Amino acid sequence: MRTGTRFTGTLQHFLLTLKLNFRSVQALVYGYLVPVFFLLAFGGVFRSEIPPLLFHMGQLLTISILGGACFGLPTALVAEREQGVWRRHRLLPVRTWKLVAGTLLARLVIVGSAVVMQLLLARLVYHTPLPQFPGEVLLAFLAVGYSFLGLGLLIAALANDVPAVQALGQCLFLPMIMIGGVGVPLAALPGWAQRIAGYMPGRYAVDVLQRCFTDPQGLWGAGFSFAALAVIGSAAGFAGLKLFRWDTGRRLSRSSLSGVAIALLAWIAVGAAAEATGRLDPVRPEAVEYESISTQQIDQITYDGLPGDNELVSRLAPPFKYNDPPESVRDFARKLKTWPKIQTAEPGQVVRVLLSVAAVADIGADLREAEIGRLIFDELQSRYGRDELSHLLAWVILRPNDGTVITRVPELRLRRELAEPVVRERSVFYAKKYLGRLLGKIPD
Repeated sequence: MRTGTRFTGTLQHFLLTLKLNFRSVQALVYGYLVPVFFLLAFGGVFRSEIPPLLFHMGQLLTISILGGACFGLPTALVAEREQGVWRRHRLLPVRTWKLVAGTLLARLVIVGSAVVMQLLLARLVYHTPLPQFPGEVLLAFLAVGYSFLGLGLLIAALANDVPAVQALGQCLFLPMIMIGGVGVPLAALPGWAQRIAGYMPGRYAVDVLQRCFTDPQGLWGAGFSFAALAVIGSAAGFAGLKLFRWDTGRRLSRSSLSGVAIALLAWIAVGAAAEATGRLDPVRPEAVEYESISTQQIDQITYDGLPGDNELVSRLAPPFKYNDPPESVRDFARKLKTWPKIQTAEPGQVVRVLLSVAAVADIGADLREAEIGRLIFDELQSRYGRDELSHLLAWVILRPNDGTVITRVPELRLRRELAEPVVRERSVFYAKKYLGRLLGKIPD
């Protein structure tokens, strides 16, 4: 058979698979109804946050992909096997992997459409902001889809019938929902559950997807999560292809279950690597982190050796007359007020980001660096009360490596890319200058 004819046949199989999936009630339920159900459930719990649902979109999208890949895909494959469809496929002059790849691609398209639907519904119903990095969302989706589709293929290979798919799927779905950082935020789980979650792909799926919504650096630094998803997906997909069955008459032998061991070893390897690199240390909400700073700790902070306000490092202008910024930074002040990166309900992250802006302007030797430093201080005081802001600034000083900082601010015309350690160091300088003024230890 000619190459062109084979390609046309593979394409026709892909289109037919799409059509049959849209005619299947079960496929539509797992692909579209389940994501809507979870969207409404999360909306009922987290709609009071500002912005609503923004900090849980990674979880929601992970659930959508997980449901479509680990329930929808194996259900369709096993149902077709029971109907003898795959036995007939075996007679076609097309390689097995091409038919399976077409089926997986069709499922990826279906899951992708469900993700888009969920994003739009969240926007329309709860006014949830769209992701900051749309292109990176696609990359994260492909990584998560690859991993979960591999798991779905393995489930299809192991299940003898459709009811068995439901049972095996729940063995993956429920643990990841309950203690895998997918249904319940990772920071809300006890320490032992967070450690177990490090051995599950759900934790890494939520990480890469959530970064596209709330992390100022996007997917920068998500390399381990991508690697974890790739390893788990590849191992499961390899095992699924090795155990793939064309008809229901063929049963799995004990020796063939070595493929399952390969998939499990991949989970263990990922968890062990995360453990060895310190990625399984307990995660706590930023609110808990800064609120845990005691008054005694704040009083012990010293200001010796802090650069002066007019020196080259961490310059800070005196208070603006009548609280009115000079003409040179008025446009900057207007943009800062509506800057999307600080329109969040997480005070710890807002403070880290704002201090980063002051640090970036200072390190980059912006002509307005001193005035920008003052604008940041005024913005912080307008957002938080004296006591809360004191704890937030002390948290930055005492735990400089926590949280997320930004190293460039092109939206505010601070485009120079800087090294993260330097930004963190300079953020501490500004945090000390601001805290000293709040506590009356530094004259303003």
